[in-house]
Amino acid sequence: MAATEQIDVRRAAERFVTRTDWLVSSHSFSFGHHYDPVNVGHGLLLVNNDDIVVPGAGFDTHAHQDMEILTWVLRGSLVHQDSTGHREVIHPGLAQRMSAGTGILHSERNASERTGGEAEGAVHFVQMWVVPDEKGLVPGYEQRDVTDELKAGDFVTVASGIAKHADETAIGINARNAAMHVARLEPGGLVILPAAPYLHLFVAQGDLDLEGTGRLEQGDAVRFTSTGGQQVTATGHGAEIIVWEMHAS
Repeated sequence: MAATEQIDVRRAAERFVTRTDWLVSSHSFSFGHHYDPVNVGHGLLLVNNDDIVVPGAGFDTHAHQDMEILTWVLRGSLVHQDSTGHREVIHPGLAQRMSAGTGILHSERNASERTGGEAEGAVHFVQMWVVPDEKGLVPGYEQRDVTDELKAGDFVTVASGIAKHADETAIGINARNAAMHVARLEPGGLVILPAAPYLHLFVAQGDLDLEGTGRLEQGDAVRFTSTGGQQVTATGHGAEIIVWEMHAS
């Protein structure tokens, strides 16, 4: 465990935000030209971007290197295409991992054929980057639909490199000290947070109550250091949380 127990609540309105005519991207950590030297990550998690992209738009082909990139769609559909030959449509419940390794090119665009800024046609997704165990890996891609597993109302281990999750992990990542868990909760539904040196809880959708802390709303995040085991309870419909369990920084 890290030395000092801390619970650091970060409200949605406190995030850095990038706005263009086709994108609203809210950054939990320093990203791009948004830089704060004391907010560059938590544990192994360096990026937690909450993105909304209008129909007919998206991120054109760009490069990544030496990073494990997880994409989780909340609403709409996202077209992914990369230099390893994958072309996939990602939708809610479909976990995606891209290992950038020695270098990969990819694009991400709203799958809607509409044009303009119709809110109902927007794609809403969270993209997260974690540090891999080593640099120079062969680029890779993996995905799996976990929609059925999420119906149980408990944590689903969507991605992990931690050995203890080997039999339950949906997809693997090249980070032996990190795991991503997702839970969809009905009103009154609850989960218990894992204990780890570093945890990052992100409220992707809905409203929650965190034991000992209180109300959390969509877009809020909590950074835990040397603690865990708290109860999280959904207080409204459509609650969905993403929790990173990390045993290194």
